[in-house]
Parts: sequence; structure tokens; C-alpha cells
Amino acid sequence: MPHEAGSVLQTIVVFLLAAVVMVPLAKKLQLGAVLGYLFAGVLIGPSVLGLIQQPESVSHISELGVVLLLFIIGLELSPRRLWVMRKSVFGAGLAQVLACGISIGLVAWLAFAQPPAAALVLGLGLALSSTAFGLQLLAERKELQRPHGRLAFAILLFQDIAAIPLIALVPLLSGVGTGESADSGWLALLKVIGSIGLVVIGGRYLLRPVFRVVVKTGLAEVSTATALLVVIGTAWLMELAGISMALGAFLAGLLLADSEYRHELEAQIDPFKGLLLGLFFISVGMTANIGLLAVAPLAVLGLTCLLILLKLPLLFLVGRLAGGLTSFAALKLGVVLATGGEFAFVVFQMAREQGLIAVTEHSYLVLVITLSMAVTPLIVVALSRLPRSGRSAPSKPVPDEYKAMDHDTPRVLIAGMGRMGQMVSRLLHAQRIPFVALDTSVETIELHRSFGQVPIFYGDPLRPEILRAAQAPVVDCFVIATNDAERNHRIVEQVRRLYPHIKVIVRARDRRDARYLRSLGAMPIREAFFSSLEMGRETLLTLGLEPAQADIRVQRFRQHDEDLLEAQYWVRGDEAALLQTAREARAELEQLFESDLADDVKPPGSH
Repeated sequence: MPHEAGSVLQTIVVFLLAAVVMVPLAKKLQLGAVLGYLFAGVLIGPSVLGLIQQPESVSHISELGVVLLLFIIGLELSPRRLWVMRKSVFGAGLAQVLACGISIGLVAWLAFAQPPAAALVLGLGLALSSTAFGLQLLAERKELQRPHGRLAFAILLFQDIAAIPLIALVPLLSGVGTGESADSGWLALLKVIGSIGLVVIGGRYLLRPVFRVVVKTGLAEVSTATALLVVIGTAWLMELAGISMALGAFLAGLLLADSEYRHELEAQIDPFKGLLLGLFFISVGMTANIGLLAVAPLAVLGLTCLLILLKLPLLFLVGRLAGGLTSFAALKLGVVLATGGEFAFVVFQMAREQGLIAVTEHSYLVLVITLSMAVTPLIVVALSRLPRSGRSAPSKPVPDEYKAMDHDTPRVLIAGMGRMGQMVSRLLHAQRIPFVALDTSVETIELHRSFGQVPIFYGDPLRPEILRAAQAPVVDCFVIATNDAERNHRIVEQVRRLYPHIKVIVRARDRRDARYLRSLGAMPIREAFFSSLEMGRETLLTLGLEPAQADIRVQRFRQHDEDLLEAQYWVRGDEAALLQTAREARAELEQLFESDLADDVKPPGSH
């Protein structure tokens, strides 16, 4: 027993040491954390140093990383969010998976003589890209909010959804052949449907009451244990029914996507997800047979190039035709998503266990996917230098004084000190109204502190402890002014849940965003609305209107637009009703301005 305990401790130390050394090194080289974990696994695996001789011993535990990742994805897939992104997700996403899956499957069937079932699994598995790798690469380069970044997110979202039936499909495809195995395949399918129904019913009527009771205890550790119990327990029950653990976790997350406890669950699960997902990538790296590069370098490199060259042009076309991107943006989309993905590792491992893919073929696939991830950051860096040098400066460390919130009791809390937040803070400062500002950019904090004793501190408003440190419970007003619309939604939900008495004023991107924020109980301020009104006023003055006439026109338009926004709020979600109210409002506005024009041309003294 002591020897076994020592062996377990040694394994843990080896894993942690490899991650601590390789992941920061990979990030410093702009290769991303995922590649760092993969390289760490390759280094400690049997192919190189041999510190871990049996990678299979940790594979089952490491799969929990994928399970938790799918639970988080399920949590983020609320029906409202899917509806807003429906064209990108189910249009471009479906087109990408079908185009890449069919093309790669045909190549596997015709050029490599794979059986139809294996070719289907290979095509769909390699059509999937890495969500963790792609989103992290875009986030590190601050491109998630650019057109190709938003489309990449939508495509990856659809791929994550598509991975669920693909994982469930592998056991069924492995049974194709005899009548008896086909019958067992149908029985397995019925078992899948029955188990999913059981999880849906149980989740709908049990999960929310359980979380309500747990949250009332006020114990963070019990909330964490409950969140892990829901995810791992559901995954275990699904596995007992012969279904993928990942499918169970995804369903559990989906059932709680609209729950008031969604952000609490995500905060509790996220640290475990990151660590276990890193363990999953390390275990994948350990199974990569680096010896194949020495034995058959041309085959490995050729297959890697073939994968990228098959996916990249198709992704480019999807970006241009379905996403409306420019050629350069579509090329960047193709480069980011041309790799294999983490779900391909899961699918191919299942296919190997089910006999669809041979052990040698599986070794080639794992190595090809790993190499495709390794070369992608290098291509992205080279591509970004074609038009201009777009490399951003490395982020600075956060000084301790930026974190220490030593300030007077504020009346206003501001999240985000960009253009809008800065104007609000200057107005408050001029009125001698105490406030506290939060930002996550060290450069922004340095800039504002250089102007004097500005109460701006480093902190993420999504963290409850940061809000408490900034004295959020005692403020009268919370101003949310970051330029990330999705982040603003999450902050509003967090503040409304923790401090429902505080008035929340939030930056809105457009009318749709304003309607959604209004539904959360916040007061939305459209970022370009008032500046556009002033621009229109100056235009009217240039065209010859008197200042008083221009002011009346602008004020009437503003009131009319706000009334329209109020009317559309009550019919949000109904596209036909929204269009109808917009048409009616446009006609009404034209009538109002026609009456103004008639008044302008009346002779003085007439009525």
C-alpha cells in the first residue's frame, strides 16, 4: 500500500511539474495553453522520457475534463442565445460540418480504402475543430469580437452540439453488419432515448429545488460539492445506460441553462474543468506515438498537410458565402478552425475501442491532430504580419496597489473605464460624487491613475468577492460600460441576483441588445444613440433649420424612438410583431414631421 501511494503521488507530481513548466513556455511562445498540455504529455509519455509508462491508467479520470467542458457548454446554450445566433450557428455551422465531413469522409473511403462506417466517423470526427484551442487563440489575439471571431465562435458552438450525437453514433456504427448486431443497435438507440428522457424529467423537477435548498445553506463548499455531484452523477448514470458520459453532462448543463443558479454553477465548476481538461490533453499527448515521425515522417506530415488543405478552403468558402466575411477575414477563420479538435480524440478513442479504427490508424490520427494544432499558431502569427504587424504587447503584471481597494464609501460603482465609463467618471468627479471604477486592463488603470487620485482598481466584476471588496452592497447605482456585450449581460445577471436593490445602468450595443438588457431589469443606454442624435442635429442646422427648430425635431425623434423601443420590448422574440411595430412607427414619424413642416411654412400670425 505505501508503495502504491508513493506511485500515485509520484504520478501527480510528474503531471503537475510538466504542466507548470510546459504551459507557461507554450504561452510565452504564443502557442496557447492547449499545445502546452499536449507537449507536456508527449514529454512525460513513453515516447520520450517515459516517466509515465501506462497512459491508459489516467485516461478515464482525464475524460472528466471533457465531461465538465460539455457541462459548461450546455450551461451557455440558453434558448435565447441560440435564437439570436441561429443563422450563424445552424447556418454556417451546419454547412461547415457537412462540407468538411463529407469531403474528408470521401477521401478516407476512396483514397484510403476505409469501410463506409469508419470513413463516416473519420470524416465527421476530423470536421470538428478544437473549441478550447480555437477560442483561446482568438482571445489571446483579441479577435473574438471581430467578424471572423464571432463566426468562429458560432461554428464551434454548432460543432460542440454536433459532437454529442456523433459520440452516441459510434457504438451504433460499430454494430453494423449482422442482423443480431443491428437489432442490438436499435435497442441501444431506444436505451439512449429512454435515458435522455429520464435525465430531462429528473433535471426539470429535481435539480432546481435541490440547488435552492443548497444555496440557502450559504456554504460555498456544499455548493461546489452539489455542482460536481450533478455533473459527475449524471455522467455516471448515462454511462451505466451505455451512453457517453459527455452526453449526460451536456444535457445536465442544458437543463440548467435558464436557471437562476447558472453563473454560480459555472463559477464552481470552471476551476475543475480547466485542471481536468488540461489532464485530458496531457493524457492525449502521452498517447501520441512520436516514434511514427521517425518511422514514417512523410506519411505523418503529408496527412497533417492534407487535413489542413482539405478544411481550410472549405472554411474559407463558408466564411465568404454563409458568414459574409471579407477574403482576409475568411482566411483567418479557416486557419483557426482547420485543426482537429479535442472531441476528435474522444470519438476516435471510442472508435478504436469499438473496432471501427485499427490501433495503428488511431496512432496516426492522434499525432496528425496534435501536429495540426502545433502548426496553427505559427500560421496565424505569419498571417497577421501580411498586411501589417498586428502583434499586441504582452500583458503587464498587475501591481499590488491596483488590487488594494482603499477608498471612501462610494455611491456609484463603474465597471469598464473605456470611452463611456471614462465620461461617466469625469462627470461624477466634477460633481464630487464618490465612486469606484473597476477594470481588467493594467494599461487603462495606469493611464487614469496618472491623471491624479482616480479611484480605479484592478478587478473582475463577475467575481462576487471583487464586488464585495468594491462595496457594491452599499452603492446606489452600478454603471456597466465595458465594450463586450456578452460580458455585460453576465455582469447584469450577477448584480441583479446578488444585489437586486441596486439600479443598474448598462451600455447596450444596439436595439436588440437594449431589449434584452431591459428584460434583465437594467436600464440600457445605446452606445451610439445620443452621439448620432447630435450628428443629426448638426446636419439639420447645416441644411438651414433654426436651432430651435432643429432641437424640437431631435427631441421629438428621440422621444418617438424611445417609445418605439418600449413598444418593441413587449413583443420581443416575435419577429413579425417587431417588424410591424417598426413599420407603424415609421409611418407615424413621417406624419409628425409633415405636420412640423406645415407649421414651418405657415405665415406669421396665422393659426
